[in-house]
Amino acid sequence: MEAWSRLKLGVSMDTVASLSPLRHGHPPSSPAACTTSRRPSPRLLKVKQRSNISSCSNSPPGAGRSRSWSRASASASSSDVTPPPRPPQKEKERDLVFVAGATGRVGSRAVRELIKLGFRVRAAVRNAERASSLVQSVQQLKLDGDAAISPVQKLEIVECDLEKQPRDGIAKAIGKASLVVCSIGASEKEILDVTGPYRIDYMATSNLVQAATTAKVEHFILVTSLGTNKIGFPAFLLNLFWGVLCWKRRAEEALIASGIPYTIIRPGGMERPTDAFKETHNLVVAAEDTYVGGLVSNLQVAELIGCMAKNRRAAYCKVVEVVAETTAPLLPMEQLLSAIPSKREPPAEETEEAKPTEPKPDEALGGDQAPKAERPLSPYTAFVDLKPPSSPSPSPPSSSSLLRR
Repeated sequence: MEAWSRLKLGVSMDTVASLSPLRHGHPPSSPAACTTSRRPSPRLLKVKQRSNISSCSNSPPGAGRSRSWSRASASASSSDVTPPPRPPQKEKERDLVFVAGATGRVGSRAVRELIKLGFRVRAAVRNAERASSLVQSVQQLKLDGDAAISPVQKLEIVECDLEKQPRDGIAKAIGKASLVVCSIGASEKEILDVTGPYRIDYMATSNLVQAATTAKVEHFILVTSLGTNKIGFPAFLLNLFWGVLCWKRRAEEALIASGIPYTIIRPGGMERPTDAFKETHNLVVAAEDTYVGGLVSNLQVAELIGCMAKNRRAAYCKVVEVVAETTAPLLPMEQLLSAIPSKREPPAEETEEAKPTEPKPDEALGGDQAPKAERPLSPYTAFVDLKPPSSPSPSPPSSSSLLRR
């Protein structure tokens, strides 16, 4: 038992000495000390040699120290390295508008009106090849004050399928646009398509609303129709087209529930009136559920969209019905919009920060000084204590004074 403990002690000490020779830099022992010490047995020497050889082959001198130092430096470097800061999220561009249904009768006119007003437009189309007529019509525009800028430079064609594309793809197409205009609708030419109003007027519009919520759009303008919330003739006849008014109403409800500041335009019939219709018929803007019939031109609705884009506060969370009549007075569109009540209270306008007030001279010097006398408001108060010179009151003459006379 004693021999085994000695053997274990000898192996461990030699192994430690071989791993860290720098810590045991003692001078070699003298020959006299070696002679006085107990001579180990041959068996113990063989075990020591084997342990030294194995330790030297597996662990070179200073290996333990280098490993510990590398681990410490790695941990220190990992703790010191900080992740790069995230780039700040850019705000929406207020002059950029996303128009869905840009090749339609209302959408194409809205694109031109927005460009006339100085906006940049991202026109969403299913097929970019079919947008050639839209590009040609924009090229013919004449901009006021921007002679160096071509109107086409403010137009960007974006391929976007609101039915098939996922929400993130639609949000990417919206980009940095702060305003979304939706004027899509099922085509009257495909009257045999039973699912058209459901797919386009409701589902596609709802997909766009959800994508606008993801993209954090500041305002959403939706064009629907008269009679979506009120049954009446002749608007109710549109429901014969596979319940199109019901699906448009569902789209309105989806927009209102999204929380995005919105404006819903319910125009009258736009099939027969031409662009010259506004020369004889003035625009009428009324509150919701006022009309069940009427006519208005596509151009008048497009001009109203441009007015709303310029005056978003006046169009904040409103549902308006639009027709045109010959007996209506000709009024500015801003005035017509302002007369419609809003469904929500618009946010307060941003005001300039108040400048810090400088302290008065008396306050800067301190409060130990005596208070300064206030200046009287009237200049005549200084003569309040003054009295006119008084003379002695006359006394009746005595009898002696009369005799003297």
